Amino acid sequence: METQERKRIPVAVLGATGMVGQRFIELLQDHPWFELVGLGASEKHNGRPYAEVTAWRLTGSDMPVGAAQMPVVACTPEALPDVKVVFSALPGEIAGEIEQAFAQAGVAVFSNAKNYRMAPDVPLLIPEVNANHIAAVAQQRKQRGWPGFIITNANCATTPLVMALKPLQLAFGVTKVLITTLQSISGAGYPGLPSYDILDNAIPYISGEEEKLECETQKMLGEWREGQGFVDAPIVVSAHCNRVATREAHLECASIELGRNDVSPEEIIAAWENYRPASQQAQLPTAPEHTLIYRHELDRPQTLRDRDAGHGMTVTLGRLRRCPILSYKFVMLGHNTIRGAAGGSILNAEWCVQQGLLPL
Repeated sequence: METQERKRIPVAVLGATGMVGQRFIELLQDHPWFELVGLGASEKHNGRPYAEVTAWRLTGSDMPVGAAQMPVVACTPEALPDVKVVFSALPGEIAGEIEQAFAQAGVAVFSNAKNYRMAPDVPLLIPEVNANHIAAVAQQRKQRGWPGFIITNANCATTPLVMALKPLQLAFGVTKVLITTLQSISGAGYPGLPSYDILDNAIPYISGEEEKLECETQKMLGEWREGQGFVDAPIVVSAHCNRVATREAHLECASIELGRNDVSPEEIIAAWENYRPASQQAQLPTAPEHTLIYRHELDRPQTLRDRDAGHGMTVTLGRLRRCPILSYKFVMLGHNTIRGAAGGSILNAEWCVQQGLLPL
């Protein structure tokens, strides 16, 4: 699809003052396909300039000038009448009804919230993993009777896991996964955990996180079948999730059982390095040059050194070796607020443009 000649699609960010909202704003400035025209947040900020109500928390960038003087409005379709797409960084406690209202008003909603991820007619999308799941949108609109639609992105810890597993599933089959995550504090939002709780500490519990990893992986690696809906992949996943004192990016250690027992390490690395799904070949603006990178050093990936690979959109892999219990074990790293949140959601919207779902 030729998109270069298209007029930019007007978009808004909901939950614009939070960490993920700020990532959306950062990534949308100067976007070739989307024009940021609205910022939604708490009604207590209604009408005030974004710079006046927001402390910019992202390192390495300043608040975009265009957003700084933009007035903040309520998160309602009435307050944002000109937008065709919203990117939702709303917390789960309030996201459900608000996102539904936008879809009912004919807006395409790309959500980072958990509320609709496991709904039977809502795609839980990563274009490099399950691009064809957007076929569920037609059924969603028909069944729910709304002219817009909702597409969600995965939990920030699920994202690097399914991206690492997809090429292996296609090449060899994957039947079992044991995953342990070391998740950064930015995953808890801002201000997040009190410093006294996380400094010199690791916390072996993140509410709801392990269940998300286990369920979302099965849905995303499964199939969409017309007339049946989503059919989960027959993969058993067991997750341990831990919060650690790093700022950004999640480091994850996995042991996996493959569907074949004759697979060499070289074949696995080749499957990762040669993986070029259709969405990657489409050269979407936010897509990285390399979906996956394998580091051969013994001590990589590392949070500080590898989280910005592919401008935060590449998943970095390393330490592949045989597992004495399952088939193989390895380490992966993904940027939680870019690939695992705002960047992933923008990529979902770009894929919908490429596939003709946008503009509505």
